[in-house]
Amino acid sequence: MIEITEAYIDSMAPNAGAIKNGRDLVKKNSFPKLCRSEDGTLLFGECKGSGKDPYRCSADFVKPESPVFRCSCPSRQFPCKHNLGLLYAYAGGKPFTVEDVPEDVADKRSKIEQREEKKKEVAESAAAGGETATAKRKTNKSALVKKMAAQLEGIELLDKLVRQIVQSGFASLDAKTMKMLDDQAKQLGNYYVPGLQSAFRELLLVLESGDDQERMYTEAMDKLTLLHMLIRKSRDYIEGKRQNPEGPMDTVSPVEESIGHAWQAAELKEYGLIRSDVELLQLAFRSYGNEARGEYVDEGWWIRLDTGELHTVRTYRPYRAAKYMKEEDSCFSVVKAKELFVYPGQWTPRARWEEMTMRDTTPEDRAAVISHGKRLFAETIKAVKNELKNPLSDKRPVVLLSYAKLGVAGGRYVLEDEAGKRLTLGDIRSLSHPGMQLLPLLGEHICRDQAMLVMFEQDLLDGSLIAQPLCLVTGTETVRFIY
Repeated sequence: MIEITEAYIDSMAPNAGAIKNGRDLVKKNSFPKLCRSEDGTLLFGECKGSGKDPYRCSADFVKPESPVFRCSCPSRQFPCKHNLGLLYAYAGGKPFTVEDVPEDVADKRSKIEQREEKKKEVAESAAAGGETATAKRKTNKSALVKKMAAQLEGIELLDKLVRQIVQSGFASLDAKTMKMLDDQAKQLGNYYVPGLQSAFRELLLVLESGDDQERMYTEAMDKLTLLHMLIRKSRDYIEGKRQNPEGPMDTVSPVEESIGHAWQAAELKEYGLIRSDVELLQLAFRSYGNEARGEYVDEGWWIRLDTGELHTVRTYRPYRAAKYMKEEDSCFSVVKAKELFVYPGQWTPRARWEEMTMRDTTPEDRAAVISHGKRLFAETIKAVKNELKNPLSDKRPVVLLSYAKLGVAGGRYVLEDEAGKRLTLGDIRSLSHPGMQLLPLLGEHICRDQAMLVMFEQDLLDGSLIAQPLCLVTGTETVRFIY
């Protein structure tokens, strides 16, 4: 059984409210019965509820990387507060009586084992026949052709809307016209192009901001350029797929996700976009609302401790269903992912996992992070600028830098590499969390030979390139500047 710490339990909770409620149950002594199996793989007990009968809850760690939570309560949250309270009671040292595994849990375990055994037999049979263990998904060709036809209709509608804005000019976009454009943006939801729909809504949000007209027009032109490229790339890509509906998907560029495809774990595995037994450490995390998508976004930047590769882990929670979905949070432990699924993309590609365990972060882990940082800023800045030139690229590249010095020059904080090249630090517009004010509060030990994760942004008005600190890693601590 894995070590159950409060940090691990927090990572399992669907949201901050569930964490508080689970802890409160332990404080109120709401568990009259706390038990564990002799081998320690099952925690179970009873928790007082609003009715006369207590809720029966359990946490099954027969597969430590993929625990199973069960509870007799009607909550739609998973794991519920009773499961969390059970775990907090165990982590807090409450006494657990050793008892036999309940019959209902034993039956459910048996059914799971039978399903796993059947999967194993299928995989072994496929391997014996010279096939891959992961069977290729069957494609419903007629449904796919219809979907692509609808997508092309949506792309043509978007192209028409963009051309209408360009021909009319920004100055002609009064309230009535903006309302009409917003209504037509909603119609794009009927054409299986949610990514393109969100990109168009981002343009409308910029046009509606209007506080600083010069900046608004500049940002709107940037969004129009992006939309023009998205329309062209998407049209060419889908037209190509229509010629060969059963052909492979694009696993190099993020064009599929830009159109709106939600990659499934099975698809990523089928195309070999998977890494096994990977250890990762989260360097920075933030949550924010994306009005264009109508969703909350939980976004974290993680580093592979063995290779130094950076990945973005991003989850979306629609506004209307957010309270029923797991809310991600900061993680300070090392995650050991059994399978890491990596999305198509070049710069800090998105990743996810489904089964994992955790362990405490060590000084050796932080030393590994520092060793993986980019040490020559000139090469890094050149690569960032090349990335920004591509209209479809990430406009806010994130990079880990290992610096020789951190100091002040010309009234601004700067990083300096071992060759004497300097990089100016500052708060960027894209982040709603200013971080520069934290630097003066840190000690002298951060001024030499440490690592800093930064997010770059180019100001569209003057072309200047600014890097905002996301986190600072030393041999003894990790300091986060955003949340």
